[in-house]
Amino acid sequence: MALVLDLRLGIRLVELREPTKKALHTAARLGAAGVEIDVRRQMRPAEWTDTAVRHFRKMLDDLGLRLAALAYPTRRGYEVEEDLERRIDGTRAAMRLAYRLGAGRVVNHIGSVPDPESASTPWSTLRQSLSELARFGEREGAVLAALTGDVPIESIRRLREELPEGALRLAIDPGELVMHRIDPVAYLAELGRDLEYAYLSDGVRDASRGRGVAVPIGRGSVDLPAVLGALEERGYHGFLTIRSSGSDQPLEELDHAVAYIRALFQ
Repeated sequence: MALVLDLRLGIRLVELREPTKKALHTAARLGAAGVEIDVRRQMRPAEWTDTAVRHFRKMLDDLGLRLAALAYPTRRGYEVEEDLERRIDGTRAAMRLAYRLGAGRVVNHIGSVPDPESASTPWSTLRQSLSELARFGEREGAVLAALTGDVPIESIRRLREELPEGALRLAIDPGELVMHRIDPVAYLAELGRDLEYAYLSDGVRDASRGRGVAVPIGRGSVDLPAVLGALEERGYHGFLTIRSSGSDQPLEELDHAVAYIRALFQ
């Protein structure tokens, strides 16, 4: 049975390794409906003048694209005190820019989630950081979509319970979850109501290396039809943004991924 989930594919422009204007045309040619911009490795928030915002939005309109999200990858999570104020300020700037560009969401790893029963400083720091960013987002019209990496499902559930209602919005990366021995379908069953953004990706556990490895979509351990079915069951209507394996042939890999995903909807 064909999926009825909205097929709104997103492309991460940073993976194309092209200048922004050329990358937008490439994304449109690949059949994307939206794009994700990395505002740490591409244009930083301070560089987006009003003129730049208007020009970028016009380019998107001309190509029939929308901004799926902004990525703001930080080296440390929001539980780490070192440089925390600068990290939060940068996230705020990215959220403000996301609203101006019409996406309203910023994606970042939130870091490790300590045990709340330990009464540790990292736990309090994480809770305060996410609460503060959630309040800021309510005022600015944007949200932080949290990637959780290797954090167990139960730890995320407990974090959600300790935060204000609706403060924790999640982004799922199936390949990353599989690489950390977390079932993406179980993740969605437990946490799907908090989902803000979804990647489509693949990965495997490499016993010889003792770690997970990203691989092209369709060549790893992710049961992508099951993940898409779980997203459909939970009424997800957002973008499905492709994350590549980081190969040295990104265009070929993304072209294959688009064809593979489209075939699942036929």
